[in-house]
Amino acid sequence: MIVAEAKTLEEILESLQGMSKVLVVGCGGCVSVCLAGGEKETGILASTLRMKRELMGDPLETVEETLTRQCDPEYVQQLAKKLEGIDCILSLACGVGVQFLAEQFPQTWVVPALNTLFAGATMEHGLWEERCGLCGECVLARTGGVCPVIRCAKSLLNGPCGGSQNGKCEVKPNECAWQLIYNRMSELGRVELLLEVAGAKDWSKSRDGGPRKMVREDVKIDG
Repeated sequence: MIVAEAKTLEEILESLQGMSKVLVVGCGGCVSVCLAGGEKETGILASTLRMKRELMGDPLETVEETLTRQCDPEYVQQLAKKLEGIDCILSLACGVGVQFLAEQFPQTWVVPALNTLFAGATMEHGLWEERCGLCGECVLARTGGVCPVIRCAKSLLNGPCGGSQNGKCEVKPNECAWQLIYNRMSELGRVELLLEVAGAKDWSKSRDGGPRKMVREDVKIDG
């Protein structure tokens, strides 16, 4: 899932300078799971902003709405009827949701309330850890399901560096990704696969060349 965290109140207030009525929009997707942008967080932020602006002598009116997802036009269009008199939309979604709202409502100023961090997994209650860099060329089939691109601090594709000691990374105090890969492959009896040298990664499938797109084979897209 996409993991995000709240921006500071000071940063949000700065982005809302000159605004008198704001539509605060939460997202029921990923950011609700990491407790950054769900319905509860949306209500708390709207209330906090009103109180802070009141103390500043510059009252703020807020309207609240939490969508099932902010990255889907089916849900985003629900906001159209709430835009009358709105100076700005404050989005509690990942960067995708913020951009999508801006595209759907080009005449309305849209600002983020969150910082988007990474695509991660829930390690335990309240703890998320990055697991995927969205690189567009998955190598997990040859590394036993452990990603060297993200979990190795140097993104090495052909084994550990010389700085790995006792299974720990020299760059970060966490486990060496390649030690994890070796252990996993040993348990599965597939260590010999690690002798195959991986070629240079095609990073053009990652973020170069503009935004990536995927179209389902059963869907016809005009243009």
